[in-house]
Amino acid sequence: MGERVGREWRATIAAAQAGDRHALDDLVAGWLPLVYNVVGRALNGHADVDDVVQETMLRAVGNLGSLRDPDSFRSWLMAIAMRQIRDRARRRSPRQLDESAAQEATDFAELTVLRLQLEGQRREVAEAVRWLDDEDRQLLSLWWLEVAGELTRRDLAAAVGISRQHAAVRVQRMKERLETSRGIVRALDGACPALRELTGRWDGRPDSVWRKRLARHIRGCGYCGDARESVVPAERLLVGIALVPVPVGFTLSLALGGKTAAAATSIGWSAKVLGILAKPAVAVTAGATIVAGGAYVVTQTPGTPPPHPRAVITPTAASTHRPPPPSASPTPSPSPSVSPSVAKQKTQLYGSVVDAVDRAPDPDTPPAALPHRPASGVTSTGGAHAVMNHRGDSVTLTGQGYVLVRWQIAPQYRSGSLVMPAWTGLKGKLFHVASGGGRRMDDPVSDTDSSATGMGNSTVGYTVPQAGTQQMWQNEYFYLDGSVALTVNERGADYNLSVFPTTWDAVEKDVTTGPAQGVIRYGLVRDTGRDDTPVPQYLTRATPADPATVPQRSRV
Repeated sequence: MGERVGREWRATIAAAQAGDRHALDDLVAGWLPLVYNVVGRALNGHADVDDVVQETMLRAVGNLGSLRDPDSFRSWLMAIAMRQIRDRARRRSPRQLDESAAQEATDFAELTVLRLQLEGQRREVAEAVRWLDDEDRQLLSLWWLEVAGELTRRDLAAAVGISRQHAAVRVQRMKERLETSRGIVRALDGACPALRELTGRWDGRPDSVWRKRLARHIRGCGYCGDARESVVPAERLLVGIALVPVPVGFTLSLALGGKTAAAATSIGWSAKVLGILAKPAVAVTAGATIVAGGAYVVTQTPGTPPPHPRAVITPTAASTHRPPPPSASPTPSPSPSVSPSVAKQKTQLYGSVVDAVDRAPDPDTPPAALPHRPASGVTSTGGAHAVMNHRGDSVTLTGQGYVLVRWQIAPQYRSGSLVMPAWTGLKGKLFHVASGGGRRMDDPVSDTDSSATGMGNSTVGYTVPQAGTQQMWQNEYFYLDGSVALTVNERGADYNLSVFPTTWDAVEKDVTTGPAQGVIRYGLVRDTGRDDTPVPQYLTRATPADPATVPQRSRV
């Protein structure tokens, strides 16, 4: 966008001020995505985002005639957006904002990760935004676009209403708090026992109080404070990053009755343009249309996939996934054997093939090719990264795509029999497509203690799955097309689950990482690409009062 604010846009703005209907359409289509990204990130996807975007564009259209210098259009538009963001915050109490936000299934951080398919440290930056205070998040919404090349520092300063020198100071302070928040995201991804105990009292919603508590723990913890890899500065990660697309079906009404018309007329808005806003369809431009009554509707041609972000984003950082300790060496497992549920080749009705007890493949055997299923994105009621620590903790997943369930077994707290989590209320289809993380949880993990596995050791005891239960791996991958709930049924043995949407690329990268890269074993692909791909053992379409009662042999 930065390069386009030149002769082309000056001409378009001048034409729109003169009443050119096509120029007005171009102006709205061209600048709505920028406004949507600024507002969405500043409010973190709050339910008010659509209203604030609408008010911003309405005021821009209504006051365009008063803009004297087309070259300042971008900073002028951003200033309008920031005023609307601040006005909305003043008009609503923190309690109202908090309760309304809690009802939203998808925040803007999650939307950014899903729509741009962010991975590694880019994903970490997007998720860290949740931990910023409102004022920092508002500033970050502009700085993010400055680094991405959509705005200039002059635009940022003008939008906030401060000098460029003052803007530099505020941006630096915001970046420091962003880096602290990135550290929190990393630590929660592989929490140490003390951090898990600390977060046992946390309701899962980021705020400044918990940011300070977690940051204090990280500063004093050798494990959580170790980044495990070189941390790339956020500004390098965001260079050239794409805008989050405006959602298909987003409707923007640009004609809201007599008040708008009167305001536009009072500042000299041309009668011709006012007429346009009250007339039917204007041409489709950049995937959007202004229709009757001045409604701007984002559209997408059926069957046309969105552009792949990797066409414009060059990865600059590795994944933040933590492999097992380097001391873990490949250890012989039972003779290689493919899971009975995977070996079945004949196409079956969905749900007739269920996970079963299987033997670990040879550690050095690469997995089969992972079929590439269609994925439009999965949303989670637990956000982009749900951590479930206690019996009854639950998350509902909705959409089409891949989901990672990461196991954390904690026999040092309680060993013994493990009651498996259950998938309930299934609508659609759920498959168990792959296992990874570099190890099965019963693999040896120590060169000095031959009794130690991921399930425990002879000193603290072992976590033991119930008879007939398939042994879990560190990372278990599922493919969902519909909706389903996952509930922790912790009784006896202590365990935690981290659940979040992921991508085919991430699954494929995980399972194809082998001993040569320092992990214990290659992953296992269970997906056949057909309906005879196994389903989880504890899965039902019903919603029982106690998910722990779901039969082991799934019938879906």
